[in-house]
Order: sequence, then structure tokens, then C-alpha cells
Amino acid sequence: MSSINQTTIEGFWLKGVSDVPELKVVIFIMILLIYLISLAGNLTILLLVCFDLQLHTPMYFFLSNLSVMDLSSSTTALHMIFVIFTIQNHIISTPACMAQLYIFSTLACNELSILAAMSIDRYVAICRPLHYHTVMSRKVCGLLASVSWGVGFIDIVPTLLFISTFTCYISREIDHYFCDVLPIRDITCSDTTLLDLYILICGNIYIFVPLFLTITSYVFIIECILRIRSSAGRRKAFYTCSSHIIVVVIFYTSIVLQYIGTVSGNNMGFNKIFSLLNTAFVPMMNPLIYSLKNKDVKSALQRKLKFRIEKH
Repeated sequence: MSSINQTTIEGFWLKGVSDVPELKVVIFIMILLIYLISLAGNLTILLLVCFDLQLHTPMYFFLSNLSVMDLSSSTTALHMIFVIFTIQNHIISTPACMAQLYIFSTLACNELSILAAMSIDRYVAICRPLHYHTVMSRKVCGLLASVSWGVGFIDIVPTLLFISTFTCYISREIDHYFCDVLPIRDITCSDTTLLDLYILICGNIYIFVPLFLTITSYVFIIECILRIRSSAGRRKAFYTCSSHIIVVVIFYTSIVLQYIGTVSGNNMGFNKIFSLLNTAFVPMMNPLIYSLKNKDVKSALQRKLKFRIEKH
């Protein structure tokens, strides 16, 4: 296949999730249902945290940030699936493709950082409970959230700069359902050495630094819980961080699976499946985990529903 000069490409062709006609309807309905559940769950969390004064605490401040990231990342990654299925438009312009890549990659990195910030919050709550409100002040929470958001915005800039230097492509067809770094790299005939080196070094830094902070926090948390004499006290302490632990495990598992799918070969089908896990399933599970396991969230939801019923 002849190479295509970048200056002649006004857009890319997104292949979508599946080429099998019989599966397209099933996959579309499944993804749509998952997205709607994710949308409803994350919006519910956001509204409850905004309007229920009892949820105006550091923990739920970080949870609301996580909901914004989940909602934004799933919408950014999945919207082209809906466009492709409903109006059969596979084409995405080059600026829109780069914008999608930037926004999604930024939000993915932000989520790693906000999960680390939430682990620090749980550490202070369990290991330094008497100093919790002093340590986790509004200023500190705002700083942690700002750093969590800022890291992602900075991280992806070099990647976009490297991609902007690509001068030709072997194809304009991206074997994916959204513009991601690796599928774009796979269709270029330009030198990708610098991009690969940046992904290897900085990508691992942005993954493992938040993971190290999270694991370190929970090492101290577990050590502190084990020193609690009463079994009831240990159960209560563990319960306060159980939702966060589950979310962290699910999120990092999805990253590991996606990484395995990437390095295992050229089977983009598996890569897309693992990407769907990260872009659709995880954003749906996070609000469900926090609402089903968290007494404060359930109580806030009951209060709001009771208020609406009494009002009418």
C-alpha cells in the first residue's frame, strides 16, 4: 500500500468495534446500556455531593472529581461508536482526532492521580483521625485535586508534539473505535522512536508513581488497622476504605489487561475489548460500588428521594 502524505489527510477512518454485521447491533445496545448506567450513576453522585451538606467532606470531594473524570472519559471515547452505528459516519477529522486523543489520555492520567489522592485521604482518616480535618483542609484538598488534574494535561502534550511530526501514513484507517496513541502509531510510516521512548519512560512514571503512593498509603492503613484491638473497630476502619480499594483494583486491572492486549501481538480485537473495559465498564462500576457499599451515599439518596416525594 502506498504511503499517504500527512498534508493530504483531512481525517481518519475509524473502523469501530466489530466488522461482523450480526454483532454490531448487540454490541451497540450493550455499550449504550452501559453508558447510560454510567451516566446516571456518575450524575447521581455529582448531584448528591453538590446538594447534600453531609457529603461536603474531602472523601466525597475527591469522589465527585472521579465522577467527572469517568463521565468525561467514557463520553469522549464512546461517542464515535454511537456516531458510527446511527449515521454510519466513520470519518473523524484530524483536529477532532487529536482533540479526542488529548482529552481521553489526559483524563486517564488524571484518574490515576485522583485515586492516589483518595488513598492519601483514607490514610489520614484512618491513621490520623484526630488531625483529619486539619490535615485534609480545603486548601490541601484543592491542591491535591489541582495536581491530579494538572498532571494529565501536561503528560500528553509531548505525545501530541511527536505525533504532529509524523509526515506520512501507510493508511488512514484506524483499527479502533476512537483515536488512541498506539493505533495511530501503528499506521504511520514515520520514525516513532522518540514517541515509543516517551511512552516507555514517562508513561510508566505516570502509572507507577500514583500506584506507589496508593500502595504505600494502604501499607500504613493495614498496619494501623491491625493495631486496633476490637474486631468491630477493625471492621469499621476497613469498611471506610473498602470501596476505594475495589475501585483501585478494577481500574489497575483494566490497565494491565489493556497493556497485555497491546504487547501480546497485533490482535487489535483483544485490544479493543480491553479498551472497552477501561472506557465503558470501569466508569459504570465506580458509582455503583460507591453507592452500593457506602452508607453515606445511600442515606443521602434516600433523603433526597424522601424530600421529593414529600414535596409532591
